[in-house]
Amino acid sequence: MTAPPAYDAFADWYEEYTGSVSSYMDRVRAHLAALLGPGAGRCLDLCCGGGAHAATIRALGWDPVGVDLSQGQLRWAAARLPVAAGDATRLPVRDASVAAVACVLAHTDVPDYAAVLREAARVLAPGGRLVHVGVHPCFVGAFADRSVADLITINTRYADTAHTFDAWAPQGVRARVGAWHVPMADMLNAVTAAGLRIEEVAESSPNGIPDTFAFRAVRS
Repeated sequence: MTAPPAYDAFADWYEEYTGSVSSYMDRVRAHLAALLGPGAGRCLDLCCGGGAHAATIRALGWDPVGVDLSQGQLRWAAARLPVAAGDATRLPVRDASVAAVACVLAHTDVPDYAAVLREAARVLAPGGRLVHVGVHPCFVGAFADRSVADLITINTRYADTAHTFDAWAPQGVRARVGAWHVPMADMLNAVTAAGLRIEEVAESSPNGIPDTFAFRAVRS
């Protein structure tokens, strides 16, 4: 990952912003809790940002530790869980050393999510679980206009995986830090290529059109 940490300049804004979209974040946390489930041992909060999901992980019995590239975000996270600065594609974590990995709302923030999944698989102990929660690959992105609540318009940019700041909501996070798009097929193929087996998949929506996509996968 060669780009500078985009969230450094917006860390304080993002901390406030995530608190202002509580209904969405409630659904995100519900996916995380349902798919991660109760457990014990270390859970790596991968691309932990400000540590917003540490409490959910801890409440399930896990011992959360966080890694993120953004020092601005880690200023917030350090009060919520043990953290380390690190690249998600070159984690400062030993092989097979964690029982679980959670990656929440992060796949559009990295240029190579397949490499992130390979690193997650590397640090997972055999039988360990990875939980991914993110925006929906098919219905959220620069290719999707969601400005009308009960209608979504998809255009031909779905196949475009380049970084972009284009967003239908100019007041949101993507207009500030941009995003990479990962099509659904690319995401799922990357999971299996990393040596992970998908066990469960979930979606959620505020109005019948999904805006979140989540799954649990295990290391074979």
